Formats: sequence, C-alpha cells, structure tokens
Amino acid sequence: MNENPPRKRALIVVDVQNEYFDGQLPIEYPPPRESLANIGRAMDAARAAGVPVVVVQHTAPARSPAFAEGSHGWALHPEIAGRPRDHYVDKSLASVFAGTGLREWLAGHGVDTVTVAGYMTHNCDAASVFDAAHSGLAVEFLIDATGTLPYENAAGHASAEEIHRVFSVVFHSNFAAVLDTDRWVGLLASGAGVEADNPVASNRRARERRRVA
Repeated sequence: MNENPPRKRALIVVDVQNEYFDGQLPIEYPPPRESLANIGRAMDAARAAGVPVVVVQHTAPARSPAFAEGSHGWALHPEIAGRPRDHYVDKSLASVFAGTGLREWLAGHGVDTVTVAGYMTHNCDAASVFDAAHSGLAVEFLIDATGTLPYENAAGHASAEEIHRVFSVVFHSNFAAVLDTDRWVGLLASGAGVEADNPVASNRRARERRRVA
C-alpha cells in the first residue's frame, strides 16, 4: 500500500451496541474484547488529532428481536457511550448513509476519507464501505476494530473468521484500504493515507500463489 498526500478524515463508529456483546448477536471474531479496545483507542486517537468522530446507532421497532428501540441490546456499549463524539447518527438500514444525512454532514465538514470501525464486518460495515466508495469518498477499514459472527442458512455455513477474512480481502481489492488500528493511529499526525489494491492485481497474486503451490 502506498502512502498518499494528507487527507481530511472522519472516524465512523458503527453500531457498537450491547446486542453484539451480551445480546442476540454476539461478535466472535476478532474477539470482541480486543475489537472493542481498539475501537476505543481509535476514538481517543481521533479526538486527540482533531479527526471528527461519528457514532452510529442502529434502531429497530420496539418489538423487534434485536436492536429494539429502548432495550438493553439497542443501547450503545458503555465504552462508546462514555466517549466524546462530534456527530450522532441513528439509522434503520444497514448503510450509515441510508436516509441519515451523514453524506451531507461529511461534505459540510470537508471530509474526503471515512474510516470504518464497529460492527458487523459483512453487514452494516460492508454496506457503508460500498456506499462510501461509490460516493467518491476514500475509505479505510480497521481490521482489528471491527468484527463479525458465524452464519448458517440454506446457502451454507461460514465461521466468523472466514467471513471477516473474506470481506476484508474483498474490501482491500477495490473498495477500502484495510489496515490495523496501530498503523492508522500512526498516520493521523501527518494526515497521510493508504490506498486499496485493485481487482486485477489482487487476482494476479492469487493465481500466482496457486501456480507455485
């Protein structure tokens, strides 16, 4: 990944709610205690560097099985709720941009790069990453400050680690620069950015790996 000229970032903290810790959708990979600590660290570093922090909360109707408005599962995790933020977004769909006015808020603050942290990798994070990339924003995805859980349905099954790894690889192939919290914090002082890869190069490496295996 090549470093770029300075960027105007915003950190988007997606749905760090109790539902993912002791509710209906417990995060499994990376371990939630680790991803939560990294989310907090990213928020603190952003604050110190003057990077705006946007906290997003998913809200479902009161009788919903998860994220029911006003429930314990719906509430922000105390580690996030207790930290300063510059903007709050309440959403009802996966993307943080869907019907929230966030795109306009970012434009009004001159933001050209969004950094995604929070949950879940394959759902609200993915929808937000794709939406941001298609809007012309540069996107960063903090691989150790995000996370997911396993699925099994009529299409098959996948572990949390598989889902997180595959989505991260796909993000970095075209949509978002994938990096860890340590590296991201190190970039804040200079405002330097990193680039995602591209589908041709990502595929070429995979074919070469297969050829030499």
